[in-house]
Amino acid sequence: MSLVPESDEAVKGDRRPRRSPRSSLRGLSAYGEPMLWLTSGGLAISLMMIAGLLVLVIVQGIDTFWPVPVVRIETTGGVVAMGEVTRSELYTPVAGPDSTKPAQAAASANAAADAAPSAASAAVSANPAADAALTAVRRRLVRTGNFEMTGEHFRWVSEPEVRTESLPPWAMVVERRAWGRFYGDPVQFLVDGVAVADTPQAIIDNLDATLGEVASRWHKRRALEVDEIGRVNRRLEAARLAVRAADVRYGRRSAQHDAAAKAAQDLEADADTEFAAIREQIRALDAENARYGLVLRTGDRKEKRLELADVVRAYPANQLTLTGKLSVYLSRWREFVTDEPREANSEGGVFPAIFGTLAMTLLMSMLVTPFGVLAALHLREYARGGFVVSAVRIAINNLAGVPSIVFGVFGLGFFCYIVGGGIDQVFFSEKLPTPTFGTGGILWASLTLALLTLPVVIVATEEALAAVPNSMREGSYACGASKWQTIRRIVLPRAMPGILTGMILAIARGAGEVAPLMLVGAVKLAPELPVDGVAPFVHLQRSFMHLGFHIYDVGFQSQNSEAAKPMVYTTTLLLIAIIASLNLAAIWLRARLRRRFMTSQF
Repeated sequence: MSLVPESDEAVKGDRRPRRSPRSSLRGLSAYGEPMLWLTSGGLAISLMMIAGLLVLVIVQGIDTFWPVPVVRIETTGGVVAMGEVTRSELYTPVAGPDSTKPAQAAASANAAADAAPSAASAAVSANPAADAALTAVRRRLVRTGNFEMTGEHFRWVSEPEVRTESLPPWAMVVERRAWGRFYGDPVQFLVDGVAVADTPQAIIDNLDATLGEVASRWHKRRALEVDEIGRVNRRLEAARLAVRAADVRYGRRSAQHDAAAKAAQDLEADADTEFAAIREQIRALDAENARYGLVLRTGDRKEKRLELADVVRAYPANQLTLTGKLSVYLSRWREFVTDEPREANSEGGVFPAIFGTLAMTLLMSMLVTPFGVLAALHLREYARGGFVVSAVRIAINNLAGVPSIVFGVFGLGFFCYIVGGGIDQVFFSEKLPTPTFGTGGILWASLTLALLTLPVVIVATEEALAAVPNSMREGSYACGASKWQTIRRIVLPRAMPGILTGMILAIARGAGEVAPLMLVGAVKLAPELPVDGVAPFVHLQRSFMHLGFHIYDVGFQSQNSEAAKPMVYTTTLLLIAIIASLNLAAIWLRARLRRRFMTSQF
């Protein structure tokens, strides 16, 4: 017999109220289980979206410059496509020659293409007749190049159309300064119009030995055109402006005007002599480079001579070893990071855009940080609470939600037209009506983005100042320090990690903005950098290139979108890397300050 008394619940027996499903849900809600799953699910989806985007950009960006084999495909219609396969996909033909192909043949061709591309044509020929409707078939996009001969850069090739496919052993990829890439088999290497090599290996050896010298002469010619002729033109422009300034200030019949006109005439005479000498150097370089040529045979057996001066890079794609592919890959990256764009920004490098992005971001940070910190200091340390302070804080929070294009319109109207126009009227009247500061430039772009990111810095700085314990302020006052001494020696050092947090957020926001820059300074191509060796060395009035604007221009404004697509991925990867580097530098600095002032955590 048990001596343990029966519990109340046991005594109640069947009279105990049963828990309804609704009460179970209420219990789960009370414990917070649904919110736990909901918030963790939202976090997981967000992380997956971000990771997926980053993986896509990184994979596509890294893979862009890796050399691929050159294929030669002949279709059943007699069309020959020779070039690099950029991508493949399944599609359902609805009209045209593909729709007449049998479904079984298409399926067989697809399976054969997956197993071995060379067997695709055999699969097609094995099923010559059927009239069933086609299902999805595979097609490949081949970068055929040779634009001046074919009028196209890319061609789609459907697998059921493939008659023969091969990898030409000596097919060459030639990257040119204009007209895009050229694909063909080497036929001759010419010097002074005479063939000095007519076998593939000998042609490639001569090409490797000569191309570097030709490229060096081309760069010298480019430097003469840009630097030397530009230097003379700047002197002529300065003399012309001096005449114009004397005309505006003293009149056309004044002695100052006559002296400036005489100096300008003397300078023009000297400039003619300098121009003649520069043209002679350019002619000599062109004549030397014109001696060398390369003859290639295209996939449809047509021969074409290429001038070596127009060649950036040439290599036999199907002969490359792993070391050779790595050399081409690194060479393309070096050109991408250090060179100027060409072919309407779809080829070449993005160095001006890298420089412009870094310069604009650093200038924006230098402008927004002092203003933001001073405003936050006043609001937190000096201003008394009241209606005005509350209204200012509400205005700052609302300012953070204004669309960025509105800031661009404001920057164009206020900074460019009003402030810049006023500067032109006072300091550059002789250049009018051509504006100097009265148009888009890197200074106005930086100020516009500083205004855009100002709320971020103010809010973060206020939070950092509030995190400093009042006991430290009171201790400072008790020691006889003034309010400013307390702020400078006690509050600001301990709030510095939080201030840098705001600066990091401002950098991330400002460096990735594009819409305002389209109105206040970013352009498609800016041959002159904002900083160079020409006095006064820093030219804040100049327009500039920006990586974000470059992505928009290449991705959505380019006439050859397929050729520009790899540039979009690589430029996006580069922009992400630059922003991450700037943020990491700021985070490293913040960590050092945080270790120094362990008591101020934010």
